Amino acid sequence: MALEILAIIDYGMGNLHSVEKAFAKLNAEENLKYDIVVTGDPAVIGAAAKVVLPGVGAFGDCMANLNRYGLVGVIKQVAGRGTPFLGICLGLQLLFDGSEEDPGVPGLGILPGMVRKITAPGLKIPHMGWNNLELRTASPLFAGLPPAPYVYFVHSYHAVPDNDLLVTAVTEYGGAVTAAVGCGNVQAVQFHPEKSSAAGLAILANFLRI
Repeated sequence: MALEILAIIDYGMGNLHSVEKAFAKLNAEENLKYDIVVTGDPAVIGAAAKVVLPGVGAFGDCMANLNRYGLVGVIKQVAGRGTPFLGICLGLQLLFDGSEEDPGVPGLGILPGMVRKITAPGLKIPHMGWNNLELRTASPLFAGLPPAPYVYFVHSYHAVPDNDLLVTAVTEYGGAVTAAVGCGNVQAVQFHPEKSSAAGLAILANFLRI
């Protein structure tokens, strides 16, 4: 019996090794029998049972690479047809219509809203380090977690959805900063679960169980 594929999208802009390693560890521990594949092949991504979009760097550079590698269409396709989909860090921001980081560059437009610069007077930008989450709209990623999980962030921008109900978690950094969003099969986190110790691994395990 062929294993179901969990595709981690490789477009030259993601922290792929640590994400792959975290999923492989959980896959073995949970005996879930996924084939964890790092790939930039649209056919493999399109056939996957689950898809992960990581990302580090600048919004415009990431969108340029997704377009260059012909991945925009297949990402919209799998997200639109109900495939469980997880965005991580910049992978969350790319789901929206655009970003103040690179004005005029269209995002994937899967979730309505814009990515805005964090405004935190007196605090350093980028927001870097460990912070607690305040859980809001229910998300399958946070099932069984304690009320205020502690996770690791590195970012200067955050998503501001058109609909507040898309925000599944915030963190406090000079005000409420979007930490996670979700709509049905599409879920995403601004922090790095693969670097967030037990809480982060629990979040990734929840994604594997969806």
